[in-house]
Amino acid sequence: MVWLLVQKILVFITIIRKEDDCEHCNSSMKCIIILKRDMTTLITPSGQCPTFLYYLCLELLHHCCLKQMRHSFPELWNLEKRFGSIIVGAIRSKLSAKGKKNGGKKDSMRKKGQRGSFSFQGGMQMLTERLCKELGKDDLKLKSKVLSLAYSPSGNSASDNWSVSYASQHNKNTQQLSFDGVIMTAPLFNVKEMKFTRTGKPFVLEFLPEVTYLPLSVIITTFKKENVKRPLEGFGVLVPSKEQQNNLKTLGTLFSSMMFPDRAPSDQYLYTTFVGGSRNRELAKASTDEMKEIVTSDLSQLLGAEGEPTFVHHFYWSRAFPQYGRNYSTVIEAIDKMEKSLPGFFYAGNHKGGLSVGKAIASGCKAADLLMSYLDSYSDDKLSKKSTEGAN
Repeated sequence: MVWLLVQKILVFITIIRKEDDCEHCNSSMKCIIILKRDMTTLITPSGQCPTFLYYLCLELLHHCCLKQMRHSFPELWNLEKRFGSIIVGAIRSKLSAKGKKNGGKKDSMRKKGQRGSFSFQGGMQMLTERLCKELGKDDLKLKSKVLSLAYSPSGNSASDNWSVSYASQHNKNTQQLSFDGVIMTAPLFNVKEMKFTRTGKPFVLEFLPEVTYLPLSVIITTFKKENVKRPLEGFGVLVPSKEQQNNLKTLGTLFSSMMFPDRAPSDQYLYTTFVGGSRNRELAKASTDEMKEIVTSDLSQLLGAEGEPTFVHHFYWSRAFPQYGRNYSTVIEAIDKMEKSLPGFFYAGNHKGGLSVGKAIASGCKAADLLMSYLDSYSDDKLSKKSTEGAN
């Protein structure tokens, strides 16, 4: 293991290079993680990891083969490919960014605003609630399952080329709606359950590979401030796997109320703790009472938390998110094949481009742009044909 300390302005960056056998592919692994010196924040060249995806950082600390890097940390992968070295690429990119600062203060402030953790007053759900409000009840179908999708082109127009059949919980009868295009964000295991047809013929999804999904429990706890003897100020704390020998069973904890003070009353600390993942899949399934005991024990060792938490809430996902493994390129290739084979169909979400909230939003925006370009191309082709016919 080689440790390199590089001073950038007033922030120390630690580069960790670890060569070992990857637990997934049994090949040489080069794990390159960038951390602040205080070891409480994991950052990438594009800024701090969004709060929602802190767990990704925990997972990649333990298994991040070079072949996974391409999908997990595309920025680092691109630096390696472009400059032949992540360190050299990071330095040159930083110098290049400094050279562009003369472009104007507003532009500089705008770029700076894109970095760092983010949330909303009232929590991340405010984003989806606002989107629901903007869409309206008539255009939003909640608690519904998509059964089939059919692509049937109608001449030179993209209008209503797609038909989607679905059933809702309150109405089990199959219902159908027509659309100009489709943006799919469902996990691939759900997509494989849907029936696709193209120009009247079945479009079989046998080429979609199996994707490994990791189970995860998230436990929210609060403690009175006077009961936390070592309240660390920072983003959060990672728990290396070797600390299991010291009876630490969690993956890590976010200091949520440190980052976002509105998350808890002024006299309490709120913590978000992660349990399970590839390290301990079975533990992720534990009951709320068991989770409370595990989290309380770990926070007692790490932060000196005493007594019982004043609040406990437990979330469990059996398939929290896809694991970017050694052969994940086959998943990306399969998604690309779907998009190329089905005109007006685009895929977005954490199965491609990255797992973080920021990456998921960017993926959705990109899919929307691609769909609009696709629809515009239909209109342009139609106008072009009319002009040709008029000239003849």
